[in-house]
Amino acid sequence: MAKDSNDRAFLPAHELGRLIRERELGAVEAVRIYLDRIEKLNPALNAVVTIQAEAALERAEQADRALSRGVVWGLFHGVPVTIKDCFETAGLRTTCGFTQLSGHVPAGDATVVSRLCHAGAILLGKTNVPPLAADFQTDNPVFGRTNNPWNTACTPGGSSGGSAAAVAAGLSALDIGSDLGGSIRVPSHFCGVYGFKPTEHRVSSVGHLPDADLPGMSGVRASLRHQGVYGPIARSIQDLRLAMQVIEGPDPLAPAVPPVSPVEGHAPRPRQLRIAWTDRLGGVAVGKETSDALAAFAARLSAAGFEVHQAAPQDWDLDDVWQTWGEIAGSEIGVACPALVRGLLRLDLWRSPDRSSMRRGLLRGLRLNLRRYMAALARRDRLIAVAEQFLGEWDCWLCPVASGPAFTHRKSGAKIEIDGRPIDYLDAAAAYTTPFNLSGNPVLVMPLAKSADGMPIGVQVVARRWADERLLAIGELLDSSGAGYFAPPEPAPASGVSVAG
Repeated sequence: MAKDSNDRAFLPAHELGRLIRERELGAVEAVRIYLDRIEKLNPALNAVVTIQAEAALERAEQADRALSRGVVWGLFHGVPVTIKDCFETAGLRTTCGFTQLSGHVPAGDATVVSRLCHAGAILLGKTNVPPLAADFQTDNPVFGRTNNPWNTACTPGGSSGGSAAAVAAGLSALDIGSDLGGSIRVPSHFCGVYGFKPTEHRVSSVGHLPDADLPGMSGVRASLRHQGVYGPIARSIQDLRLAMQVIEGPDPLAPAVPPVSPVEGHAPRPRQLRIAWTDRLGGVAVGKETSDALAAFAARLSAAGFEVHQAAPQDWDLDDVWQTWGEIAGSEIGVACPALVRGLLRLDLWRSPDRSSMRRGLLRGLRLNLRRYMAALARRDRLIAVAEQFLGEWDCWLCPVASGPAFTHRKSGAKIEIDGRPIDYLDAAAAYTTPFNLSGNPVLVMPLAKSADGMPIGVQVVARRWADERLLAIGELLDSSGAGYFAPPEPAPASGVSVAG
């Protein structure tokens, strides 16, 4: 059992919750452990950008008093958590990294926040994002740049970069992220933690910015109707499962979220599982370390008794997948923007050195051509059918999360070097994640290996739509053959970096 405060800071959320419920650890003590670590380490990371220490301690005192009366609030009673700064939090500033929202204090909670707090979690504060959650690095004019806890010269990814960095560094027990093109999965991979992208529409988007009304925007509310999802980032798969039990399910304000019962979560024995894997999608390069790590993982699974084969869908045109994702995302983002903002977005994309299919699709989508948008949705239906047919033959499918581990901080859109070869920014960061936003499949990311430089390498584990519980159960079987979670080294003290209170 963990003894000192540093050990306890790295406990999985479910284990921390057990200690609190059994009164081996007070909720106040747990909150202080994380607040102390935030004070010590966050200046070098800038992961937690708005902190409510006094309110968290007051809530923790209430949690301890409730336990003394034999009252348990829920699955996360007394567990300190953080929330991505895109989810609205009542009375606590929510900026989405956007200058016009730097003073935005919502009147109510996002649905996922309300449900997590109702289950007893204690909100410490908000974690950093790129402006409007629209990049694969985490930097914005409101709070500045977030650094990777494994190497502060590298990005933690985006857009849930602050979330993954905070969980990895032991500044939070759990966080909730969002994912339109890889924003849960890429940061989880870059920071060496577990992340879960549920089936599309399994979790309510209510209260997630920029899906709500924003100052200076067009007033088109909740324009992101497809491909965006919301899910947990944690240090164990069991934490992901518990968080999903809390945040998923119907919401009267989100009619697209169906009352779907979880698919049976008990995974077959290893010898009954059929696993496909690939280290290449389309023509986008993957670094040798990533490819070798995935091949070695497949070999270990085979040796453990799983039926493992290298395979990928034959009729999945990846250029079509990437461009279709971009057209739908660009259309739904663009319709909420004033004409001037939309024009500036198109100009930035036009000037970008990135020449990926995703960029081309985003440019087309931002033209707001209704006929083209509807054609993209029809193509999406066809591409989903191809993916589902393939996944129907396998219990899960393994593939890389990105072309390589976390890259060094750079201008958004700049090339990324993979084994010395420059790769388009969107291809290197998102070519392996956006296909599953397009298809809507649930995806688990778990730590797989370390690079020669000591940076985490993760793997995507994909299953059929709505098989979320089964996927998490399978993931627990596979996890013992991966790297598991390891705490990063403590970063050197920062110079001139401060955090907002």
